[in-house]
Amino acid sequence: MAVSGDRPIIIKKIKKGGGAGHHGGAWKVAYADFVTAMMAFFLLMWLINTTSPEQKRGVADYFAPASVSETTSGAGGILGGSALGKDGSKSAGSADLIEELAPSSKNPDNGDAKDGAKGKMPEQAAAEAQQVAEEAAFASAAQSLRQALQQMPELAELSKNIIIDETPEGLRIQLVDQEGRSMFNEGTAQPNDRAKVLLRAITKIINQLPNRISLYGHTSASANGAKPESDWQLSSGRANASRQVLQAAGVDTDRIYQVSGKASSEPLYPDDPALPGNRRIAIVLLREAPVLPPNPAL
Repeated sequence: MAVSGDRPIIIKKIKKGGGAGHHGGAWKVAYADFVTAMMAFFLLMWLINTTSPEQKRGVADYFAPASVSETTSGAGGILGGSALGKDGSKSAGSADLIEELAPSSKNPDNGDAKDGAKGKMPEQAAAEAQQVAEEAAFASAAQSLRQALQQMPELAELSKNIIIDETPEGLRIQLVDQEGRSMFNEGTAQPNDRAKVLLRAITKIINQLPNRISLYGHTSASANGAKPESDWQLSSGRANASRQVLQAAGVDTDRIYQVSGKASSEPLYPDDPALPGNRRIAIVLLREAPVLPPNPAL
């Protein structure tokens, strides 16, 4: 029997659950994501070290938004950043985005600066296209004339009397006197048979183009360097006589823009103004100025 003053002994049995020591598999997913991120990071570092600057620029341009203007501010490279304004803590950044999106106060009539630039682009492109087409037409005309001189027996011996070049004014074709082979009889304004043959051959070429034409007559200085007063009238007379031959051969009268005589003021050989080569007729196919758009303010 138990003594009446002793406390009863209570024995408590605790049953442990079978899964109490297991915390599930969620940590494995988080660890796998971490390892994947680290692998991607080190792969990125390796690619940055092995690619060239051009390749980095290409990657950066590929991921750059099309509406954001290119800027050189920030750290540069693929991870380079930029600031949007000059007032913030990153005031050294570029304001390209603000300038791109904000309206221009300098041109209120045309909206923002970007729209104004777009308005000029078609005009500029048209002018450039016209210039390219004109250069190609001039080159084709010059080549055609050279081929005609080589293929026609009556012109082959006169090829040395023709000089073809381009000037700021346009395509210039010059009929130049050679020693013992002049284009005009001495002291007269009428071209001889040799010059008429060349002028008719030139007409076939210049009729392929729509450009206006200027004609200039030139004389040479005398042996003692004197410049006779009559040379002005003689040079202008020769230019006008050449115009008449061109028109008789088929050049439209409306295409003649200018006929003038320059005497010996612009020698072809400045070192020797008395050379026969300074006596010449210059036929210039003028460059056409681009058509200007109408000005609404006028």
